[in-house]
Amino acid sequence: MRGLGLHGALSPEDKALLLGLELNPKRVSAGEVLWQEAADVDLFCVVKEGWAYSYRNLGNGSMQILKVYLPGDIIGMRDFGFSRRLAGVAMINDGVVSPFTYQQLFDLFGHSPALASCLIATTVRQQAMLTERLVYLGRYAAHERLAHFLYELYLRLQRIGAIEDNGFAMPLSQEQIGDALGLSAVHVSRTFSMLRDEGLVQRDRQHVALPDPDALARLVEFNDTYIDESLPPAFQAFQKLER
Repeated sequence: MRGLGLHGALSPEDKALLLGLELNPKRVSAGEVLWQEAADVDLFCVVKEGWAYSYRNLGNGSMQILKVYLPGDIIGMRDFGFSRRLAGVAMINDGVVSPFTYQQLFDLFGHSPALASCLIATTVRQQAMLTERLVYLGRYAAHERLAHFLYELYLRLQRIGAIEDNGFAMPLSQEQIGDALGLSAVHVSRTFSMLRDEGLVQRDRQHVALPDPDALARLVEFNDTYIDESLPPAFQAFQKLER
């Protein structure tokens, strides 16, 4: 609700419809696969607790992590309109997810076009995050990739109230960070050390702190438009009209 509320005010009816997607919470364990690549598309899910990631297994035995999902994110919308999964999804740590069906999604679209527009905007912005990842994987040095990745997580976690004293819990292993950034675990470790020596990042096991978030953003010329830009006037006008 907090995330979608950034794209427009939610009515009590909208909130009730969203809660309807969370009626069947399921506890899941770290490493548990929610679905495999090329599986039938039959469910989507809301992350209520924990972190998850989508991935592709490559022919050379390596893995590419495509996206990290945080509490409040909807998983699977990228598969909407496909019969087979485009990527697998697994849990990073223990958590709770709430699966829901195509029919529940269609019912939501039918009852609230304004809420449907918010969901569409959210899904498109998830694709924008993948585009941004492509840019910095292709053009940035290792320390810039990691800096961009950490600052993006910082902004996303800030939106859901999960930042305290510029720090946050990050359950990702060095191997998983490497799979997201195209780096080896050893290279990730060295890059964390470089950013620490520059006074930009402090890491203690699964906790990360950014002493000067603005300095980290300046390092990679971070443009937060793809995360924080408000909806265009046409969306806002439609939502007011629909209500």
